[in-house]
Amino acid sequence: MPQSATLIADPSPVPLPEDVSFTPSCHGLLDLLLAVGDGRSDQGRDHPVAVVLALVAAATVAGLKGYTAISGWVADVPAEILDSLYTRVEARPGARPSRSTLWRVCTDTDGDVLDAVIAEWTTAQRTGTGTGTGEQDSTSSDTPAQIRLDGKTVRGAVDADGEQLHLLSALAGSPGPDPAAVIIAQAPTDGAKTREPETARALLETLDLRDATVTADALHTVKATAELIHQQGGHFVLPVKENRPALFDALNVLPWADTPIGYESTETGHGRTTRRTIRVLPAPPGLPFPHVSQVWLIERYVTTGDGKQSAAAQLGVTSHPAEAAGPTEIAAFNRGQWTIESLHFIRDTCYREDHSRVRTRSGPRVLASLRNLAINALRLAGRTDITEATRWANRDMTRPFTILGLTG
Repeated sequence: MPQSATLIADPSPVPLPEDVSFTPSCHGLLDLLLAVGDGRSDQGRDHPVAVVLALVAAATVAGLKGYTAISGWVADVPAEILDSLYTRVEARPGARPSRSTLWRVCTDTDGDVLDAVIAEWTTAQRTGTGTGTGEQDSTSSDTPAQIRLDGKTVRGAVDADGEQLHLLSALAGSPGPDPAAVIIAQAPTDGAKTREPETARALLETLDLRDATVTADALHTVKATAELIHQQGGHFVLPVKENRPALFDALNVLPWADTPIGYESTETGHGRTTRRTIRVLPAPPGLPFPHVSQVWLIERYVTTGDGKQSAAAQLGVTSHPAEAAGPTEIAAFNRGQWTIESLHFIRDTCYREDHSRVRTRSGPRVLASLRNLAINALRLAGRTDITEATRWANRDMTRPFTILGLTG
C-alpha cells in the first residue's frame, strides 16, 4: 500500500491450449482425464494416464503430499475401485502403479491440458451440469461471480536455470469473502512475476466474464487488461498504487477529505480492532485509464490490544456505475480479493507446497493443479476447513473417489 496515498485523519505468457475441447455431455472426471497425455507410447503401457492421475487426485483429496506417501496410499485402495477405474477406460486391471509409475506420469503430463480438464470439471460441478457424485452440491447461482486473480511461487520447484515455478490462478465465487470459492483456471507465467499481467490476459480470454467482476492486486491495474475485461462483458475493481504514477496522482489529488464516508465496518479479533471506511466519487474527466465509472479510497485503522494504532490507505478504480455497485459493494469486492490468499495458505500449510522437493519437469505444476482440484472438490462438497476435510476424507478409502465422482 503506497505510503503517500491519501489518508484522511480518522474523525509473454505461456499460451493456453487452443485445441483442447470436450464433449458437452462428458463432464465426469475420469472421462475428461482421457484427454491428458504424458508423452508415453501406448504400446505396452499398463497404467493409463487417466487412471494414474485419478488415483493421485484421490490421494490428494485425502491429504497425501509426495510421491512416496501417495504410492503407499494407492497400495491400499480397495481392489473393486481400482478394477473399476481400469475397466472404465477400457484397460485390463493389473498390478497397482508403483511409485516410479506415479512419478513418471506426473512429471511428463501436459500441464496445460490438465488445467483445462480441472477447469472443465469444476465448472460442470458449479453449474450443476456434471454427472453428480452423491455428496457434492451445485453452487450455481444467479449472483454474478467475482473472479479473483493472483499468482503464487512454488518455492521448492527450481528448474535447471534456477527459475522458480510461478502459477497464476483465477478463483471464482460469490462477491466478497467466500470460503467456498474455487479455482477455475491456472497458468504458469513465462519468467518473472512481472509477466503476470500478460499471463492474466491469456487466462481471462478463456473465461466467460459476462456480468462477472474481476479483482486483482495493483500489478494488474493495466489498461490492456481493463480493455479485455470490458470487451468480454465484465467489470473490474482494481487498486491503484504508485507503480501507475499518472493514475495514482490523478486520484490522490481528489477532494477525499470533503467526501463523506459511504460505508464503514468494524471487526474485532486476533487481539485487535480493525475499522474500515470507503469513500467513492464519480470518475473525474480525463482519467488516464479506460472504462472507469467510479473511483474510491479505502482506509483501514487498526488498534491492537496494547493500544498501539496504525493506519493505511488504498486508492482504486472500478468500471461499475453507481447504480450497479455502491460503496458497500465495492468494499466487498475489495475484501473478497483476499479470499484467494486462503488458497495459497492451504497449499502451503495443509499440503506444505513450498517445502516440496518435487522439481522434475511438469511434476511441480501437475501436483499443484491436483491440489487445486482436491480443494475445489472438498469445497464443492461443503467442506471449507480443508485441513480437517482431508482428515475426514482419509478416514474412508472410498470417500475421496466419491467426492471426485470416480465411483461410477
